[in-house]
Amino acid sequence: MLVLLPIRTSIWPRRTPYVNYALIVINVVIFLLTYGSHRGIAQFRLTPNDWRWWQFVSYAFLHDGFWHIFFNMFFLYLFGNNVNDKLGHIGYLCFYLAGAIFSGIGHTVLHLSSSIPTVGASGAIAAVTGAYLVLFPQTLITVIYWLFWFIGTMEVPALYFIAFKMILIDNLIARSTSSVAYNAHLTGYVFGIVATLAMLATGLVTTSNFDLWAMIKRWNRQRQYREVVSSSYDPFTGQTKTKQIKAGEIEKTDAQKQREEKITELRNGISQRMLERNFPAAADLYLELMMLDSEQILPRQQLLDIANQLTSDNKSHEAAQTYEQLLTHYSSYEHAEQVELMLGILYSRYLKERELAEKYLESAAKKLTDKDQLKMCEDELDRLQD
Repeated sequence: MLVLLPIRTSIWPRRTPYVNYALIVINVVIFLLTYGSHRGIAQFRLTPNDWRWWQFVSYAFLHDGFWHIFFNMFFLYLFGNNVNDKLGHIGYLCFYLAGAIFSGIGHTVLHLSSSIPTVGASGAIAAVTGAYLVLFPQTLITVIYWLFWFIGTMEVPALYFIAFKMILIDNLIARSTSSVAYNAHLTGYVFGIVATLAMLATGLVTTSNFDLWAMIKRWNRQRQYREVVSSSYDPFTGQTKTKQIKAGEIEKTDAQKQREEKITELRNGISQRMLERNFPAAADLYLELMMLDSEQILPRQQLLDIANQLTSDNKSHEAAQTYEQLLTHYSSYEHAEQVELMLGILYSRYLKERELAEKYLESAAKKLTDKDQLKMCEDELDRLQD
């Protein structure tokens, strides 16, 4: 028998996921208060043939036993922290409760004649896990496997592990007992995936180059491009035509294609290293990308993290160029004055470019609100003027 248990993901939240921690604590406290007692909590369980409106939320905070709550809270911790970080505290709380409600509705609709009450946060956690699949499909999940006497670990992309193991196998193929609310789980997954895709598509949640929505859009663009190329469509005349291509043009096209593939490989590598929090490796790949094409622009946070890493690696010239690229292409960045302060210090202390140092420090001094940062900026200006 093969056992697969996920134990960690390759990314960590940038901000403390307070709401996810609070949900875990609330679930545990309620479990301890109600453990071993069925009196007084029957009205909070969800019974399909005799439900009350509040039960679609309350059932998700009740659990039947130690292993029930342990595994639920473990999976909530594993996948919920990063989803909390991405959606924000209020958004994540609303999403979690909506997941509980929709999974409860799905279970009730599919078991209208059942008088067996159901409890547990599994449906809400399935929604959170579905959201993780959409938001972070290319991250890696470390999985412990146990096959007879073979035990070890392996890394599996989140898209495949969640889609095939957790959804397809665990909830559609290997239905082992009637005491598990599989349909609540499936409804939760569907809600989590569809709702998160909708939020990305409408801009309610900021998309990245590596979430599932971006992958779908890339696939669609590639499909459209292949169709246009295969039909030899001329967009200027609206007609298809056959074009004679010279050997030199083919060689040039091949060279361009190789260059574009290398650029794509580097950008993907940078994003993957960023997800793994391997900033030194991401910075090395970025420098290689700049040597190949200095016009390439990364997402704002990636540029900032790489510039900070280059600064800590004492690569002052490269760091300054990266900070300047960030200011040029993301001029509305809300903490631009802090970037200007860093540029001023780099040009003043390490690159010995007095005019540029004064330019950035004077600009930063007009906008800085943090007293310590402002004092650092003014001290650096005074030092330059001595």
